[in-house]
Amino acid sequence: MSFFSLFIAPFADYGFMRRALVASVALGLGSGPVGVLLMLRRMSLVGDAMSHAVLPGAAIGFLIAGGLSLPAMGLGGLIAGLSVALLSGLVSRTTALREDASFASFYLTSLALGVLIVSLRGSNIDLLHVLFGTILAIDATALYLVGSIASFTLITLAIVYRPLVAECFDPGFMRSVSGMGSFYHLLFLFLVVLNLVAGFQALGTLMSVGMMMLPAAVAQLWARSLPAMIAIAASMAAFSGFVGLIISYHLGFASGPTIILTSGFIYGLSLLLGPEGAVRRYLPSLHLTG
Repeated sequence: MSFFSLFIAPFADYGFMRRALVASVALGLGSGPVGVLLMLRRMSLVGDAMSHAVLPGAAIGFLIAGGLSLPAMGLGGLIAGLSVALLSGLVSRTTALREDASFASFYLTSLALGVLIVSLRGSNIDLLHVLFGTILAIDATALYLVGSIASFTLITLAIVYRPLVAECFDPGFMRSVSGMGSFYHLLFLFLVVLNLVAGFQALGTLMSVGMMMLPAAVAQLWARSLPAMIAIAASMAAFSGFVGLIISYHLGFASGPTIILTSGFIYGLSLLLGPEGAVRRYLPSLHLTG
């Protein structure tokens, strides 16, 4: 097979493949930087919890719209995700529970409630679509929404980059200097939920966080500075989307899981071969040999 037939023809011949590619690139550009900040804040599992917390709102939007409508499901998911984030913060500040423990409690409840709502009023196929996404079924409306969320995320991060980074590394300093630490923390959680909503139809509630965390983990293994990590994470997420779509097209695999598995494969290679990977850490350096 020629290079054109392998890598170009699927997107040249089919509109749904082009839309899926644009959605993957947009998701990568928005989710990659957010994932890096999540990892640096040691909130990786909170991101996973948030991806499950959007399910009840998305399920209610699914029922109201009578099908897979990303605007309706996205609005419901955004409300549900923000509600869980605010409730978790409130619980951690008024009880002895830490924020991660309250997130875990709320996300398990939300996940069970969302599955119950869809299973009561929808079919098993509908439940699979909600949980695992249908990136090849993205239409123009969903594409505009994903692109708008990615653009809003990048613009917001550019505006509040310095305080977000400061609050990320030393939240106590931000609280003592400006008293705006809680605001930036809530703003960041809003961006997390917003990007999870963007990845909802493409990858579903169970895997949308993968577009955030796997590229961020790869970036941390290859870069030391924050701007480089953000650039690598965004590029790697977009590249995983492209390669995953190519593999799924030629081999007949499900597109969403293939994209995440592609990211996982790159992560595995980075664990071995990256500057901070196992090979560099456990093999003697060249200047020590001889």
